[in-house]
Amino acid sequence: MDVKFPISFVKMSGTGNDFIIIDHRRPLIPIEALAEFASRVCRRMFSVGADGLILLENSDKADFSWRFYNANGSVAEMCGNGARCAARFAFAKKIAGKKMSFETLAGIIEAEILGDGEEVSLLMTPPFDFRTGLQVSLGGEERTISFMNSGVPHAVLFMDSGMEIPVKEWGHEIRFHELFQPAGANANFVQALADGTIRVRTYERGVEDETMACGTGAVASAIFAGIEGIATSPVKVLTSGGDQLTIIFELKEGPVAENVYLHGPARIIYEGQLTAESLL
Repeated sequence: MDVKFPISFVKMSGTGNDFIIIDHRRPLIPIEALAEFASRVCRRMFSVGADGLILLENSDKADFSWRFYNANGSVAEMCGNGARCAARFAFAKKIAGKKMSFETLAGIIEAEILGDGEEVSLLMTPPFDFRTGLQVSLGGEERTISFMNSGVPHAVLFMDSGMEIPVKEWGHEIRFHELFQPAGANANFVQALADGTIRVRTYERGVEDETMACGTGAVASAIFAGIEGIATSPVKVLTSGGDQLTIIFELKEGPVAENVYLHGPARIIYEGQLTAESLL
């Protein structure tokens, strides 16, 4: 693998969803090697370890563009928690100002750095492909699932607040269910809390396990909670890692969701340099 080492990187966390972020405006890794590179450096215990790899590149349409790779080397169109981290990275490295836009495969995302920089607000691309009343057999019962693409495909299942949820088992079944092929779907399990907050646990494609948070999953869950009359915008979302995201949106007939914002923390954990041994 013809990679130019050492490579400077920043490890960041968006509500427990963690990422390796690299300024790739001057290419260091050949395009054809990026998927394998991502899968190697995202390994936990053997390398840096992360849910995904984000590379910031030049753009003629926005402040920058990104390439986003899941931990298994697959490409994702969008990631809400990763997008907040990319925005804070771009501001910290003087690639963009406090208000910025950047290209993703899901479209151009607008972001704003709030306060001292830890909090980031995103204007998401409009969700589409709403489907409701889907029936999937889980745990020996037919369960009703809703679906939308909030940047990436998300299935949403509302559960009783006290129920123990086998997230990895059911998430895997939903992720590969025939209803959501060929792309598959992330699976979100949502429980309404007494204070109007919703708790969301997400099984993510590409990680193939539950993650501590999922921004686009929180968006999909909050919007369906609004459609179902379970919550109203702004919706507070409690993640698996215990942090909180805020989702703001306007609902129209259709259903249609407009002016969708995702607000939450993006934290810089550490900076370092990758050596060739990170790929071994």
